[in-house]
Amino acid sequence: MSSLPLPSPEAQAHSDQLRDLIHQDIVRQGGWIPFSRFMELALYAPGMGYYSAGARKFGAAGDFVTAPEISSLFGRTLARQLVEIMAQSTPHIIELGAGSGKLAVDILSELERQNSLPDRYDILEVSADLRERQQALLQARLPHLINRVHWLDAPPDNISGVLIANEVLDALPVHLVRWSDANIFERGVASKGENFVWQERLPESSMLLEIAQQIKVPDGTLSDVSLAVRGLVSSLSERLHQGVLLFIDYGFGAREYYHPQRTQGTLMCHYRHHAHDDPFFLPGLQDITAHVDFTAVAEAAIDAGLHLYGYTTQAYFLINSGITDLLAETDSENTCGYFPLSAQLQKLTSPAEMGELFKIIALGKGVNMPLCGFVSGDKSRLL
Repeated sequence: MSSLPLPSPEAQAHSDQLRDLIHQDIVRQGGWIPFSRFMELALYAPGMGYYSAGARKFGAAGDFVTAPEISSLFGRTLARQLVEIMAQSTPHIIELGAGSGKLAVDILSELERQNSLPDRYDILEVSADLRERQQALLQARLPHLINRVHWLDAPPDNISGVLIANEVLDALPVHLVRWSDANIFERGVASKGENFVWQERLPESSMLLEIAQQIKVPDGTLSDVSLAVRGLVSSLSERLHQGVLLFIDYGFGAREYYHPQRTQGTLMCHYRHHAHDDPFFLPGLQDITAHVDFTAVAEAAIDAGLHLYGYTTQAYFLINSGITDLLAETDSENTCGYFPLSAQLQKLTSPAEMGELFKIIALGKGVNMPLCGFVSGDKSRLL
């Protein structure tokens, strides 16, 4: 890890404080915690976790770049799909984990341009720091629409309309599981002096054990299983009265997720635009993620009574929804305006960039027409 940028003294002190808190939690739990608990604290410990503290996370000055930060074309294109869903349900949008607030700005701007503004745009944000940044951005960019935007602490009991979760599921805690000699072990975290070390035990969760027993992988495989993703999707699905849940993230169906050649799972860390695989590095200063098992997402929603309306790549979804039409609205002879947008579209849709790895899945009820974003390129067979 010596090749990664050094943190400032203040940032290092912040990380040391969170490290001490995690060590204390390990002691309280008898000397061992599942990795899911470590990841939860590293990302969400109040005031100290990566998403709970004040460090910049998104964009060139942060640790990674999301699609809304790359281009306004992403949110504007997504808005076209939202118009269709709201017409079939309720003019209500909920965004789960709104990041910097850029996606909300782009969606609302395009919906206003189309005379299709929702009655409400709710943002469910667990990070007080990010909530403040979202409020500041929306107040600066769309002050005349700010009264339509509301921040929530929990999902409403009854959801109608459309719920969007862009790069949310990948940041939920995962359990680490190893299959060895017909046995299943859970990899957790223990303390060794000031350091964290891996330690394996038999799974304590019967649900985790049951899921792991159903996964067929080569002996010695280490991979990740997210009970949190299943729980969140189930909860949202049970609350949905009419409309669609849209999940956008990087990931695969289960057969590819647990492919025999993927023997070390999908866990990844991001720090100052460097990707690496050490989750113990500078807790609180780096993002920790895992790819999304979209088969698990679909099964959790269907078990709760929803229908699968579509599953495809980000490239297909954006093209189906008219991203090239939006680009064409800028005169190609206007080189200062057109070519940057064209390059952004390439990043969003190219197989070498975000176009193939990122997927979009639509799950819902009470929407009777085909969704425009899924009219071609259906990947449901891969779930």
